[in-house]
Amino acid sequence: MQYRTSRRTLLTATAAVAAAAATTPTASAADESGRARTRDRLMRLIARMSLEEKVGQLFVMRVYGHSATAPDQADIDANLKEIGVRTAAELIATYHVGGIIYFTWAHNTRDPHQIADLSNGIQRAGLAQPTPVPLLISTDQEHGIVCRVGKPATLVPGAMALGAGGSRSDTRRAAQIAGAELAAVGILQNYAPVADVNVNPANPVIGVRSFSSDPQAAARLAAAQVKGYQSAGVAATAKHFPGHGDTKDDSHYALPTIHHTPEQWEELDAPPFRAAIAAGIDSIMTAHIVVPALDPALDPATLSRPILTGILREQLGYDGVVVTDSLGMAGVRQKYGDERVPVLALKAGCDQLLNPPNLAVAWNAVLSAVKNGEISEARIEESILRILQLKARRGLFRDPYVTHRGVDRTVGIRSHLAAADRIAEETTTLLANTGGLLPLSRRREPKLLVVGADPASPSGTTGPPTTVLAQALTELGFTAAALSTGITPTQAKINEAVAAAQGKDAVIVGTYNVSATSPQRTLVSELAATGVPVVTVAIRNPYDIARLSGFGASLATYSWTDVELRAAARVIAGQAEPTGKLPVPVQRADDPTQVLYAVGHGLTY
Repeated sequence: MQYRTSRRTLLTATAAVAAAAATTPTASAADESGRARTRDRLMRLIARMSLEEKVGQLFVMRVYGHSATAPDQADIDANLKEIGVRTAAELIATYHVGGIIYFTWAHNTRDPHQIADLSNGIQRAGLAQPTPVPLLISTDQEHGIVCRVGKPATLVPGAMALGAGGSRSDTRRAAQIAGAELAAVGILQNYAPVADVNVNPANPVIGVRSFSSDPQAAARLAAAQVKGYQSAGVAATAKHFPGHGDTKDDSHYALPTIHHTPEQWEELDAPPFRAAIAAGIDSIMTAHIVVPALDPALDPATLSRPILTGILREQLGYDGVVVTDSLGMAGVRQKYGDERVPVLALKAGCDQLLNPPNLAVAWNAVLSAVKNGEISEARIEESILRILQLKARRGLFRDPYVTHRGVDRTVGIRSHLAAADRIAEETTTLLANTGGLLPLSRRREPKLLVVGADPASPSGTTGPPTTVLAQALTELGFTAAALSTGITPTQAKINEAVAAAQGKDAVIVGTYNVSATSPQRTLVSELAATGVPVVTVAIRNPYDIARLSGFGASLATYSWTDVELRAAARVIAGQAEPTGKLPVPVQRADDPTQVLYAVGHGLTY
């Protein structure tokens, strides 16, 4: 009974937080007073916490299992091996973590009702702590090529596709839909939008996750997504500060270096983050990158006080939550040991410490740093206050629970799916159309062959891209057969595709990140040599066209999720107009200093 009373007191005492924290810079005196009262309530809550609970609030951790208390045995085993606890509930009771991140591979996101139940179980565990505090549940639901919650949830186009559409209203609407569906299953912090400006076509980790190579276009659309997500009740997270767009290395596996001068950073990298801050962004994620011009010490930005405090906090005036990118990534682990990384991140200016490889090591390192005076308790309380204010602003103190009824009213509903289809149509980009090959005629039941790359599908797709595209074309009146030739087709597979193309009216080839030595080039040229018209569809980066020859028409979809492939099928069939425009330049393969297709290029029928 004492627990029930303390929880009710806590929820009642902080019920006004969301409204007070959501005010604009032109807030009234009453609003300012409300925020001050809320801050005082949260400071009293912090004062009730033990040091161990305070340290726990700083961490956002992974956990295996579909249930907070009764995961499958394999997930229990994985939790014991990696974290030393059996379940999410034990994780919360042991380490008092302030947040949990969901992953598909951790079996957290099987279906919407299961996700909602998991979220509720996590919140019950949080409110059962000695000092009851709800948890902030997060995930990476960027859409496009990065999704953790799949069908029957609505999958909307990803960032570069939205950049091709160029519509702020569509971009905001896509985020509203995505945010509403995340909130319905209890996920109230989304690690999106990507605010990186993809100025390097060879970038291995950002690419189509970026809106554009144009900083101002990226800024407009990043701000639109911030407003969309947060109007739906979900904290948006602009990433990866100070900007991961001009790298040739992937920070999951290496420590990239950005060689921009301060002036170049201000011109190329800063605009989307400035726009996100102006839009009221709740959180910003750091990058595990080195920017020598911003920090001569060559520390990763996640651990750099000159970057996070000097630039983000002081120069840009940001006082929201700063979350690290995953502390398990190689980019942040190369220079310092795992026990130093979380301490240095806090000293640099971070608030949330995301997914350390060894939680016990990280948690105890921060605890020891506070006890021995390296980090003051007042310093971690600054971060805890920001985290609690964010939780309050998103309604977690008011009511942290979700319902199956709310899921059914929100997730994957007809209006959301229709909006996603409409938006996707406006992002599909027609790069080339020799002789007016597209749209394909649907007279006399034309026969098509769909071949190409079938990369691992993002969550929620119904099958390999070739199969999805063939099915969509069949539903539109074609007779379409699918043949997966893979990302690196063998000559035997190319020969099989050439033989299958005989007697077809056209061949559709899905291409995926075509390089100078890719056998996908041979596939396209040998299919073209048959005399059967060839349509290429770049299902990830739009740069593929520069390395291909012999095709009659070429499309870019920027991802291979169902919504984008179905839209491409409608464009191929003439059921939709290709109105997308390139948000990045496509350079010549033989001379990268020359632009083959400029930003803004896109043909129509």
